[in-house]
Amino acid sequence: MTSSTPFGRTLQGLGFLAMLFPLAAAAQQQPAGSIQGTLLDQANGQPVPFANVVVLRAQDSTFVIGAASGENGGFSLSTLGLGTYIVKASAIGYQGLRRTVALTSAAPNVRLGTLKLASTATQLGGVTVQGERAAVQESLDKKVINVEKDLSSVGGTAINVLQNVPSVTVAADGTVSMRGSSNITILIDGKPSSSANSGAGGNRLEQIPASSIERVEVVTNPSARYDAAGAGGVLNIILKKQKKDGWNGQAMLNLGSREKYNPSLSLNRRVGKMNTFASLDLRDDTYHSRMWSDQYTTLENQELRTYQQGNNVRHTKNTSGRIGFDYTLPANQSLTVTVEPNFNHSNNAGTQLATLSGATNARIGSTFGVVENVDNIDNSVDYRRTWDAHKGRELTGNAYYSYLNADVVVAQRNTEGSPDLLEWKQDLDVNLHAVGGQVDYVHPLGEKARFDTGLKGQWQTNSGTDDFLRQQTDGPGFNRLPDRSYAYDFKEYTQAGYATYQQETGKWTMQGGLRAEYTNTSGKVIGGNGPFKLEYLNLFPSASVARKLSGADQRLQLSYSRRLNRPGFMQLLAFPLYQDQRSYRIGNPTLRPEYINALELGHQVTMGQASLTSTVFYRHTTNAIQRLVRLDTMATRLYGAGAVITAQYAANFGQATSYGAEVSLNQPVAKWWRLTASGSLFQNTVTAATGNEANRRVVSGTARLMNSFTPTPKLDIQLTGNYRAAAVTAQGRIAPVGSMDIALRQRLFNDRGAVTFRVSDVFNTQRNLTETFTNDFRATYYNKWESRVAYLGLSWYMGSNKPPKKIENQPQGGGGGFGG
Repeated sequence: MTSSTPFGRTLQGLGFLAMLFPLAAAAQQQPAGSIQGTLLDQANGQPVPFANVVVLRAQDSTFVIGAASGENGGFSLSTLGLGTYIVKASAIGYQGLRRTVALTSAAPNVRLGTLKLASTATQLGGVTVQGERAAVQESLDKKVINVEKDLSSVGGTAINVLQNVPSVTVAADGTVSMRGSSNITILIDGKPSSSANSGAGGNRLEQIPASSIERVEVVTNPSARYDAAGAGGVLNIILKKQKKDGWNGQAMLNLGSREKYNPSLSLNRRVGKMNTFASLDLRDDTYHSRMWSDQYTTLENQELRTYQQGNNVRHTKNTSGRIGFDYTLPANQSLTVTVEPNFNHSNNAGTQLATLSGATNARIGSTFGVVENVDNIDNSVDYRRTWDAHKGRELTGNAYYSYLNADVVVAQRNTEGSPDLLEWKQDLDVNLHAVGGQVDYVHPLGEKARFDTGLKGQWQTNSGTDDFLRQQTDGPGFNRLPDRSYAYDFKEYTQAGYATYQQETGKWTMQGGLRAEYTNTSGKVIGGNGPFKLEYLNLFPSASVARKLSGADQRLQLSYSRRLNRPGFMQLLAFPLYQDQRSYRIGNPTLRPEYINALELGHQVTMGQASLTSTVFYRHTTNAIQRLVRLDTMATRLYGAGAVITAQYAANFGQATSYGAEVSLNQPVAKWWRLTASGSLFQNTVTAATGNEANRRVVSGTARLMNSFTPTPKLDIQLTGNYRAAAVTAQGRIAPVGSMDIALRQRLFNDRGAVTFRVSDVFNTQRNLTETFTNDFRATYYNKWESRVAYLGLSWYMGSNKPPKKIENQPQGGGGGFGG
């Protein structure tokens, strides 16, 4: 591979990046001692995870070693020489803590026990000093991305947020993938969102405003505590919920170029044991796009070609809300009730011109439209119990109910070049109900071990109709065509239980777990293929082992997990969904789950204010579910005029293997400049679908570089670049794509207000270009959406709420935990 190729240039860039920001290592001579402790919230006795703990020499306050507290609040700092030190701990929303510790030959190992961090803010002469989360917090089992620090998603949705998350890529159609796999599980506040994962009439992620997201947790190799579904891993989107005393809130107005409007309001009031919160987000956006496709086939010894080009405008109106309360009960108990309604309406209208070559040479013009009305509501009740007498012991429970109704109408009418100028419509109606619950229990076994266990169940029903309508020849009305209309019914029940055990011994930490999941899926299509029923019980082991290394704050971890990917109802139900009159997608009732074995080896080093995390991963998939395209020969013959009709579907086809490496760097360059860089290189190998060629493989990768500048105490500037290399599919290739965003935020009126300006895809380079080929078919598809958009945002903060401040130059890594 030469440096003139995109891969070669990417490799050179990542190599240059690694050399440009080296991390020094300072080894202690004759390490002899250690310091351990546990950080707890002074108000409720709960652990304080991801807190920064540093050790300074008492004589001159020079830095010695640093780490971050784990999910149980515990920290351990070893390889220390004898002497007197200062231990400092800091975390968002807490006052700093400082202790002087002496390590002597008689007592080289000091256990500080429980250290309690007090209050969320300290008043100093009318000025509120608050802690600040780092933009990216790294641990070996997951990354925590604090979205408040990311200006590049201002005015956008959850899709825009995920576009800037390490290890994650987002395709033009909104498909989210991790390390090249789109089979991932998406959680909202730790709970499954049926509408986010079902693919039913609308993407829930496009309906979540970026302003309502606090952070995103990326779990690339989950433990047995997590659902086994999601070959590529788990994304957990955590929504904002203020808990400060009294009234607090934030009002925002974001305006985008070419008719994009987004006002929002969030409020909370905390009095005594009751905290009430509510938010409302309105979105009215218009986006323009253009596309073309070129398809070839040979049918009955005659070459046919269909070239289509079109333009369209998508107008979306979305109203989303969130209301609920937290209530503190006696005996360290709490109850949270949340209701989240969402109403989405979009109208996508455009024109197409198709040039048909072959049997005839025709030019057919047409208009098309897609109208989507998607309403959904998520309801949840959460319970938590802890024990003062047994630190770390915890019982949590959750029950939820989700409802989604989607009505999607696809319409098209020829306007020229065809004797048939009557309009046709396809009306898909979806009604989805999902109810479930989960109980988790954590039991510490001394200070060095713990046992976790839990149970979960979910029941989902989904029924609807798919009516094909044809305009009447003698009027504007429509007739339903029974032979092309369908009704469907789908049910799925899952039940799971897990247990994990974690033990810390010296510098080693080990965890093992086992999860059992039972799945019962059934469905039928009235007027089509069916019924079908899938029933299976599987075991999913997981294990991890980590070791703290000598010298600088370093950890090395090896983890393994077995996972699966269940086919969704849109992949199973066999009725056609038309994208236009010459292409459709259809389900496959013979589809079965795919199984994945994943292995990761990770290393993390923290030195002063910088951290470097690297991971090597391997993933092998059997019974792989692959997205395929086939020529519908019967429809091509019936359509005539030389048109090429294609069907998209999924099938279990062979195996897939992916292995590669990731690297993530957090580096302060100066007091006013912080750099966050991440990159991945991986090779994907898939079984070729043509049947007459070897397995298809390619080296691909991603790169992201974010520069955050604070030229003045009130001004933040962020420059972000993203690149995704080319990738292969079972039948073709996806072209590389890159982009750059720039954003700035100026805090005003003593931090009561802020103004934000952002330009996405400054050089207008984002587009989607794919190639597909089979034995009797080849095609190229191009889609260019409106990606270069300028946003102007105004924010006003009420109560003690304030705009996020600059990214602090503080240690970013260490700690973390095992499992969820």
